[in-house]
Amino acid sequence: MTSPKKNYYISVTHRLVQEVPNESTEFEVVLDEEDLSVLRDKIGELAKEDEYTLKRAPVPYKSADHDEASDRFNRRLTEIYVLLYRNGTEKTREAIMNMGVLSNLSNTDYDHPGYNGGSPLNR
Repeated sequence: MTSPKKNYYISVTHRLVQEVPNESTEFEVVLDEEDLSVLRDKIGELAKEDEYTLKRAPVPYKSADHDEASDRFNRRLTEIYVLLYRNGTEKTREAIMNMGVLSNLSNTDYDHPGYNGGSPLNR
């Protein structure tokens, strides 16, 4: 038997999942316990990727635009936005679509010949 669904208020920016809205709430979603657990896990994974990406930032020869750490962070972030979109209210879905975040995160739109996989300094 699945658990009943409840409304939750999410701030991706602040990595918050709450049962009541506040000033930092960005999105409203309707989740059962299983989906809530998945979302919390994904937010925790994003926090770990964020820490790793931050540690990688000062490396002078690595472009953040085509860096494995940035790619992993972007994948985690995309997974969260997909989950929010699928379980979000109409207002949440509209906000995510207006952000264009799902397509932007999977396509950097950066075309430079030095950034294909052949360079030893990239990846």
